[in-house]
Amino acid sequence: MKLKDAFITYVSDNEHIMVATEGFLGMVRSNKTAALIIERLKKPATVEQLTDMLEARFDASREVIEKDVERVVEKLRSLGAIEE
Repeated sequence: MKLKDAFITYVSDNEHIMVATEGFLGMVRSNKTAALIIERLKKPATVEQLTDMLEARFDASREVIEKDVERVVEKLRSLGAIEE
């Protein structure tokens, strides 16, 4: 899966922002974890790869990290931001 090209991301005042250029009309502000996932999804990645990336960065159990990844991915899917 990957982030659709119609979604543009940028950082403003230490805040990660994602804006849609078609479909979903709106702006999404992300926390640090979601921002890392979104940025990584600019290239194809699996839930396992995203979990591995965050596990290397954060001191949390794999189970907790995987649930966070799945929650963010589901939110992105609900916005139509993910290509499968």
